[in-house]
This record gives sequence, C-alpha cells and structure tokens, in this order.
Amino acid sequence: MAKWIDEFRRGWQGTSQPPLLLSVGFAAFCLVLATAARWGLSLIRPELAFAPYFPAVLFATTFGGFRIGLATAAAGGLLGAVVAFGDTPADSVRPALLLIYVLVSGLTIWGACHYRSIASHHREISKRLTEEETYRKLVVDELQHRLKNKLSTIHAVLRQVLHNQPQIWASIDGRIRALSATDELIARADGNGCDLRELLLSELGPYGHVRFTLNGEPLFLPAKFAVSLALIFHELATNAVKYGAFSAARGLLQVSWSVSDDRLTIVWDETEGPPIGAVGEPGFGTKLLNYALKPFDGKTEIAFLRSGVHCTLKCRIPRDLS
Repeated sequence: MAKWIDEFRRGWQGTSQPPLLLSVGFAAFCLVLATAARWGLSLIRPELAFAPYFPAVLFATTFGGFRIGLATAAAGGLLGAVVAFGDTPADSVRPALLLIYVLVSGLTIWGACHYRSIASHHREISKRLTEEETYRKLVVDELQHRLKNKLSTIHAVLRQVLHNQPQIWASIDGRIRALSATDELIARADGNGCDLRELLLSELGPYGHVRFTLNGEPLFLPAKFAVSLALIFHELATNAVKYGAFSAARGLLQVSWSVSDDRLTIVWDETEGPPIGAVGEPGFGTKLLNYALKPFDGKTEIAFLRSGVHCTLKCRIPRDLS
C-alpha cells in the first residue's frame, strides 16, 4: 500500500511516470466521481450530459499523461452519450453538446500536457542547478582548505627563518593571523565577503569587549574590500595596543561608520590613552593605511590628538562581489 501511495505522490508531482495500472485506475476513479456528480446535477440540470467529465479529463491527463487523457475523454464522451439521467436533451442538441465536449476536452488535454512538459523542464533545470551548486560548494571548500594550509605553511616557514629576528617576526605574524581570520569570516559567507561588524569584532575581540564600542548599521563587504579593511584595522589595533588606547588601563575605542550613496565613512576614535609624543618616520603600517584604500577611490586621514588617535577612512564600496 505504501508503495502505491508513493507512486501516486511522485506521479502527481510529475517526478516520474506512474505505472499504467495506476494511471488507468486513477482515470476510472475520476470517471466514477464525474458520473456521480452528473447524476446529482441531473436533478437540477439534466442537459449537462458532458460537462461533469471535464475535471476528470483534466486530472487524468495531469496525472497519467496524453494517452490516459485521451482515453478518459473518450470514455467520458461515451458515458455522456449512452448513460442517461433524468430527462435527456433533444437529439438535435446532443450532437452540438458532444462537439463542444470534444473541443474543450482537446484543449484541456493540450493544456495539461503543456503544463507537464514545463514542470518537467523546470525540475530538470532545478536538479541540474542543485548539482552544480553542490559541486561548486565542494570546490570552494577545497580551495579554502588549501588556502588555509598554504597560510599555515607560510606562517611556519617565516617563523623558522625569522626566529632570530623577533621584531620583524612580530610584525609579520600579526598580519598573517589577521588575513587568516578574515578568510574564515569570508568563508562563512560562502566566499562572497563578510559583515563589517563581524570583521571588527574578529580583530578587536581579543582586547575585551568593554574596551570598545561599534556604531553603525549592518554592512556587507565584498571579499577583496574586506581583506583591505582587515589589514587596516589590524594596523590600527596593533598601534592602539602598543601606543594608544589599549595600552592604558582606562583607554577606550569607538568605531562608527555610515554610508551615503556608495561612499563609506569609517571613524576610528581613541580616547583616554597615554599622551602621544613625537611621531617618527612613517613605517610599513603607516604606508599601508595611506595606500590600502586607493583601489577603492579612498583615502585615510590620521590625526594624533591629545585624547588619542583619530582616523577617518573614506572610500567607495565596490559593487563587484567577486
């Protein structure tokens, strides 16, 4: 019984062609219901000899296909012409009613078969897209796994080479870790990018959530743009730990952002940090801050105030998510 129910379900959904016996049985059931409905209608409208069989033709064709629909239409026409309930219509009217029944049944069969064809085509497309999406996700996961392994390998090699130069290694180590964390965030969004708040939390979280506040609406960043901002945030956070707000017990950081059209403005504002002394020659971090946003028609403005570092990032949000 369960097998027949499953066959009926798949046949009605059009996922497979139902067995001939099941199709014929369903068509016969529809004809029986139509004949019963015709008998009930004959008490009111005895001239409706063929109309009750239209739904039977529709359902039988939708379920069983073209041949079952034709057989059901022929059987309905025969029942309408032979079986009589109540006062039968005049012989002059019956041929006209039969002709109308044949024409409407033909259109019904054509429409149902056309629907089955379209539904089958859409199912094939959906199945192919699902298979392609599964394969693409598998490839992306494999590429992300290999990228993670390569970053780990590069990290290990550089650590081995620079073990006698701790200062250089400290500057490189943090940047590689920042890139790795950003890649993980981007991977969660299926490789398309990540949210700005999540990116900031990933970089600032280790310093304690009570030390900073984030103000801004949710904003999704394309992958390449997210990587550039991740490097910038890492440089600013590292500077805050060494010389700025995070190096003092009461130091605080506020990061806010806003979007106008396609322009993004991010404000990094440190307070209650130690007094800032003379600023030396720009190093790699300063150069990175000045040039990282150039590809996005952006610029970085840094001010060393008495209250702490105040940095404003302005750039265009790229539309390309690749």
